Amino acid sequence: MDLSLSRLLPPDGLSGIDAAAARIARAVDGGEAILVLGDFDADGATGTALAVSLLNALGADRVEYLVPNRFAFGYGLTPEIVRVALEREPALIVTVDNGMSSVAGVVLAQESGVDVVVTDHHLPGKELPPACALVNPNASGCEFASKALAGVGVIYYVLSRVRAILVEDGFFKRRGLSSPKLSNWLDLVALGTVADVVPLDLNNRILVHQGLRRMRAGGARPGIRALAQVAGRSMHTVSAQDLGFAIAPRLNAAGRLSDMTAGIRCLLSTETVEARRLATELDQLNTQRRDIEHDMTMDATLLVDESHMEHRSVICLYDASWHQGVIGIVAGRIRERFHRPVIAFADAGKAAPGELRGSARSIPGLHIRDALDDVAARFPGLMVKFGGHAMAAGLSIKRSQLDRFTKAFSEAVEARVSERDLAGIRVTDGELEPSDVVLENARLIAGHGPWGQSFEEPMFHGDFEVIAERVVGQRHLKLTLRHGDTVVDAIAFNHGPVGADRIRALYRLGVNDYSGMETLQLVMDDLEPVVSRHT
Repeated sequence: MDLSLSRLLPPDGLSGIDAAAARIARAVDGGEAILVLGDFDADGATGTALAVSLLNALGADRVEYLVPNRFAFGYGLTPEIVRVALEREPALIVTVDNGMSSVAGVVLAQESGVDVVVTDHHLPGKELPPACALVNPNASGCEFASKALAGVGVIYYVLSRVRAILVEDGFFKRRGLSSPKLSNWLDLVALGTVADVVPLDLNNRILVHQGLRRMRAGGARPGIRALAQVAGRSMHTVSAQDLGFAIAPRLNAAGRLSDMTAGIRCLLSTETVEARRLATELDQLNTQRRDIEHDMTMDATLLVDESHMEHRSVICLYDASWHQGVIGIVAGRIRERFHRPVIAFADAGKAAPGELRGSARSIPGLHIRDALDDVAARFPGLMVKFGGHAMAAGLSIKRSQLDRFTKAFSEAVEARVSERDLAGIRVTDGELEPSDVVLENARLIAGHGPWGQSFEEPMFHGDFEVIAERVVGQRHLKLTLRHGDTVVDAIAFNHGPVGADRIRALYRLGVNDYSGMETLQLVMDDLEPVVSRHT
């Protein structure tokens, strides 16, 4: 429970960090042009903003950034995006949250006389890019104790070592500069770490906790403050849940529907007025994203034959009208409903005619990236490319190979999971007495976070009498419940009317600070009728 910065893992165990930091420090000291090549999700956006702003604070004179448009270039340092990068004449390209699978892109850059430093956290493939330095806690032989660092965490560690090198070389004294305080960038690290849903091991919990502390104390940058404002969240009480469910989706909306440049500009903004304007644009994009997601999820649900679900180990879905930037969310929604690993596909578009881009979401007990690796080993060439983590992955296939891929993927999953894995068993911390369902306990739980992936917030179950229910925000169910002699409010996100006198629910104790007044609110993770009003 000790989340002080003194317990943060030292960077020494990160293989390749010395070579990477030395090359970046040389570029800073020599006034070389540095190009940061980011990713189009919230982890990539926060990591890119951190790299650009911290490099500037370290004294770099020529720093630019470039993030591929997912619809035109796809993911990572592809040869196509390298050709765009070369027009800016960089001496050094530093990747953030990508690069491990960019063999061809790194080769092209280095053949063109541009050094590449890869910083990434995705699982490596069989062939590594020939970069001048590669830093990834998941690289083979890396002894760093935390394999769960997000991309923004990796670049934070790398640039902390760059600062140490510049201090040792007397760079700041020679230039008459102050050495930047690294804690000033922890708000970005916290946001990117939570947004990428990486496991909150002790090291990540320290990073997130310290970032949240800085935000609550007024130290968040204008862009994050503006995103919180348009999301209706208070920075004085901001939590990991606020980062994950309110701020990050608005940042992610830029990369999903348009171009992540707007999100990065918001994070880099030093002016409150500009940050609010950009945050408002992102909020509008997020509203569009929600509408698209709702329609696609409805379509996807109709495509799934529930009557035969017990005979299926996977769900692979495709519709020609689906938006490529939203398929990951849809895959997650269908996974939650049917408790099967899900891959949702959309057309790749002009970037790769005849190809489908897939976004995969897994279930506990299945390492989905390894399952895709099994497919690649058995059927070379069936996938154009793939990569990812245990719980989420991305891939590309030819449209004509969808049926063949679905069969191969199903066989790979069946070899790795048991019936119990597919049963959708939920584990809770038990039932609470009515006297324990109080605001004080909700505050205690909130105060012992940050909660998140692999460090789950306590979940309880119980039966409740339904006093009243109504739909709010078009998609969410607001409930008034009775538990013994206790009457309490509850919210079930993305849930329609339940139409029952009694329900059984899985829930968390939440603190609702609407209008500045804290009240208890049960946050429903799942619910089902016990006594229907029609019986």
